[in-house]
Amino acid sequence: MPIFCAIYYLSFWLRYEGSLNVDGVLGENGFRMFRSTVLWAIGLKTFTFWSSGVYKIRSRYITILDLVNLAKAATLSSAALAMVDYLVFPNIMIPRSVFLIDWGSTILAVCGFCAGIRMVQDSGRFFHNQGDCRSTFIIGANQSGASLLRIIERNKESCLRVVGFLDDHTSRIGTRINGVPVLGTLEEMCSLAQKYGVSDILLPADEVPGKTVRQLVAAGNSAQIQVQVLPSYQQLLSGKVEMKPRPVCIEDLLGREPVQLDMQNIRDWMDDRVLMVTGSAGSIGSEICRQLLQFSPNKLILVDRTENSQFFLERELIKLGYQGRFDVVIADINDSRRMRAVMREYQPDILFHAAAYKHVPLMESNPGEAVKNIALATKHLADLAEEFEVGTFVMISSDKAVNPTNVMGANKRIAELYVQSLAARSKCHFVTVRFGNVLGSAGSVVPIFTQQIQNGGPISVTDARMQRYFMTIPEASQLVIQAGAMGRGGEIFVLDMGEPVRIMDLAADLVQLSGLKLGEDIEIEFTGLRPGEKLYEELHVDGEKHVPTCHPKIMVADKISFSEQFIHEAFQRLSDLTEQPSDLILEEIQRILPEFQSAYLKSNKPSFKRAA
Repeated sequence: MPIFCAIYYLSFWLRYEGSLNVDGVLGENGFRMFRSTVLWAIGLKTFTFWSSGVYKIRSRYITILDLVNLAKAATLSSAALAMVDYLVFPNIMIPRSVFLIDWGSTILAVCGFCAGIRMVQDSGRFFHNQGDCRSTFIIGANQSGASLLRIIERNKESCLRVVGFLDDHTSRIGTRINGVPVLGTLEEMCSLAQKYGVSDILLPADEVPGKTVRQLVAAGNSAQIQVQVLPSYQQLLSGKVEMKPRPVCIEDLLGREPVQLDMQNIRDWMDDRVLMVTGSAGSIGSEICRQLLQFSPNKLILVDRTENSQFFLERELIKLGYQGRFDVVIADINDSRRMRAVMREYQPDILFHAAAYKHVPLMESNPGEAVKNIALATKHLADLAEEFEVGTFVMISSDKAVNPTNVMGANKRIAELYVQSLAARSKCHFVTVRFGNVLGSAGSVVPIFTQQIQNGGPISVTDARMQRYFMTIPEASQLVIQAGAMGRGGEIFVLDMGEPVRIMDLAADLVQLSGLKLGEDIEIEFTGLRPGEKLYEELHVDGEKHVPTCHPKIMVADKISFSEQFIHEAFQRLSDLTEQPSDLILEEIQRILPEFQSAYLKSNKPSFKRAA
């Protein structure tokens, strides 16, 4: 109110050219008007600003929208003053210029007041431990870079001081963002870092292509500059990460674009429903659980036989704030009686089947266990899903199911066939999602390479020509959920894996990220292909075509028809052979899948033709 009173007085003072006093004729008239109207004018302005909610604005976080609302309140108050003067006090007739001056002065004064408080609050960062702060550059003079700059500046615990931006858009060089200049391009990073005494380079996650990240890391290592990753603005908004720099990891070098989900479609599909995930303690299964709990399921059921991993997953999910929204179940999917009891108790609406063995060489030497854990377990679970009227059954498959050369991939393909055969006559939507290697998963080479580097090498690579498709665990899990929401029954969804990556390049990147040099600090040892391994993974089964869907990263494979009788008879024969010698099991697998190219059967065994 004192501010409004001073502004109102100033408006009269300016209107009467500084003669607002009791001595002059004009001044005496102006002062009388001011004195007669000041109380109701200030009261009316205060009421207008209060009812407009302007008083709730926090000057520390004032935005353009807040300033617009402030201007609206000032306009409304001035209009109200003019109307009251005209209708209620027609004898006074305050000059209209007073209202105009009061309107402009109110906006300037209140904005200036908020700006002054903001300057006082922000001034501390310019003097707080500046000597202890590390000088840094931010990569990218864009919205993400500007957002991260603001977060760094407002974080009192941050020991970073941003001295400039680097950007390859030459039109941005020389401009400023919140007072911080755009100094040059990414190629000039090392020279500019030396000039400005910069020891850290910060880049927003998921904003810079993997190839560029690789070049930055290489240049930074040569100049002893640490390249670090900050969470993207979207990740910070999600509340799942802290504003803390981390070292560049292999996922950053992969450069996969963030997944855009059809959130409304997914919510319509799963909200208020009971969801179940088998293999919940695995790398893919556990990430699917984390992703699902971000929605609003009625309950999430976590099924796995690994007690220790289930225990730690439960603790993690409770720490993330999901307590009460999930149940942890210890169960073996091969135990049909136990799984029937679990299905009867929880009556799931949607089931994600992620449980399976993953290590190719182990399955080659234990084909009976692969049959039980992959093909037969999927059959038993799919039958239970149909029996208990599950709405959607999502089976997670692998690109190793395409023209398989190993037991694991062959069993995945056989499981695909069974799920498709049920979809033709079932009310349950049986869908399959097929994708390649996932960085950091239990079956990935990354943990193996990382351990070998920590032990001083050598890194064991099977063949210099070997290539694989890779995606990140969150990306794969999100696309599995999206594909499940899209499925109507019988589809095999194939995820866009991007370009294949040479395993040699992957090993070299991991060595570089460890701050070591390949060939000097760490050697590579070529071991040759192991049983069941391919040089190149494939995405298409022979005769199968991929058709685009409404999601750019999800395709659907054309169905290849099989006799339902043939599929059921094949599974019956497989179930009778699980404890038999390996050669009999492999022969039966090849009878079902003539395209199965087992190293054991290649030389002396006859090939089979599939029944229609």
